[in-house]
This record gives sequence, C-alpha cells and structure tokens, in this order.
Amino acid sequence: MADREYSRYQKKVIQRFYDNREQNDEQRLSEMIADLFLANDKKKAKLWEQAEEIMKRLGVPEARLAHVLKQKDPTVLASVVEDIRAGHIKPPKKEKPATPKAE
Repeated sequence: MADREYSRYQKKVIQRFYDNREQNDEQRLSEMIADLFLANDKKKAKLWEQAEEIMKRLGVPEARLAHVLKQKDPTVLASVVEDIRAGHIKPPKKEKPATPKAE
C-alpha cells in the first residue's frame, strides 16, 4: 500500500474505529444470529466465515470456536454472545495500531 498522509480528522476516525472495534464486533456477532436463521445456504456459508473471524478477534477459545463451527447452529452462537456479554469470554489484550504520521 502506498504511503499515505492522513489529516488529523482522519486519524481520529481511524483511532475511534479501533477503540470501539470490540463493541462493534460483539454487536455484529449478535446481529448475525438473526441473519443466520433467515439466510439461504449460500449466504449462511459466508456468514459463518465472518462469524469465525469475529469470534477469533473477540478471543473465543479455540475449542469453543471449533464446537460452534461444527454445529453451525445459531442458538449455539447465541450462547457465545451471551458469554461474551457476561464477561465469561474475555477479549485478548489490545495492541495499539500504529497511527500514521501527517507531515
């Protein structure tokens, strides 16, 4: 990717995105439950791939992740969301992304 200069405003937008990513991921995962109930088979496959990525970012243990993906049941995914909200599943420690410098 080419070197790019970001304005101060753009840097703040990028920073807020990463600061709130955990909450956004949790919200998206809970919305996926309804989408999975209503989706056709082709769309379900894509939604399960997205759910896997989000659960990895949220720190869902590998064994639980494998179980959810094996079952491919939205109610099992709902129990994961409940555990995340209850604090039983803790997200990994945040690493601050490198903020681009404006010159």
